[in-house]
Amino acid sequence: MTTRRTVLETALGGIAGLTLPRTMFAADAPTVTRMSDKLALISGAGDNVLALSTSDGLVVVDSGSVNAGAALLAALGALPNGARVHTLFNTHWHRAQIGANEALGKAGARIVAHEKTRQRLAYGYYLPADDRYEKPVAKAAIPTESFYTTGEATVGGEKIEYGYLLEAHTDGDIYVHYRNANVIAVGDAVSPARDPELDWFGGGWLGGRCDSLKLLLSLGNATTKFVPAYGPPVARADVQKEYDMMLKLFERFVELVRKGDSSKDIVAAGVMAETGREWKDPQKFAYDAHKSMWAHHNTLMPDIV
Repeated sequence: MTTRRTVLETALGGIAGLTLPRTMFAADAPTVTRMSDKLALISGAGDNVLALSTSDGLVVVDSGSVNAGAALLAALGALPNGARVHTLFNTHWHRAQIGANEALGKAGARIVAHEKTRQRLAYGYYLPADDRYEKPVAKAAIPTESFYTTGEATVGGEKIEYGYLLEAHTDGDIYVHYRNANVIAVGDAVSPARDPELDWFGGGWLGGRCDSLKLLLSLGNATTKFVPAYGPPVARADVQKEYDMMLKLFERFVELVRKGDSSKDIVAAGVMAETGREWKDPQKFAYDAHKSMWAHHNTLMPDIV
């Protein structure tokens, strides 16, 4: 009997030559949206996955969640020149960004990420909310190339620039700029569809998010499309709007944290409502933002003891 699993295994066997874990066949087929004749946005595979078709193979940003791995690989394989992923970028180290790393790494993809992301994946890390350690990933899933500040590459005639977004969401965030297409993948540094998230224990903080949004605005122009980890691509004006909101939140949080207010006090004071944005869980953001500032107390006031 032909099943969805056997169809996927047959399709993927010619692409990657891999034995895929059973959990990778749990997700429905992702949605593929063509942004241009060469550029495709794949959603529904965990986070957004951006794939550029070149004569040397695909250049991909992020690899979704592990449960969507097989479906993602099938979607990539159906793209022009999708039989090979030349380069994979990880925008950071959360599991929703690296689900198909191992499969693509075994198939020969070059995996590029910030050095902090490489370290997190190679050595594991602690998750305070779960009171447990996330184990290191398989060797094939670890980035093969890392950087600290910026980098650039040309693949199949397509120019790609990438750089560090210091503490925007974690300690290992990056952007990936497809120069020819004027599209920038920004991971969780921009969040139009979900509450912005600050992984304070993982190095993200509100000040870093403001600085990173300001940097992104300096990279794009009026026609640049920014692709976040979740939700549709947005324009520069949307990134500006988020930057303005985050800067306002930063200024208000600094003011109230210096007074000794807790995250609950800040929410009760109406700070989150002042943004004009609808929040699913304003208390969670306030808590994370408040906690993140304790690691940066020296930037909040010069006379703190």
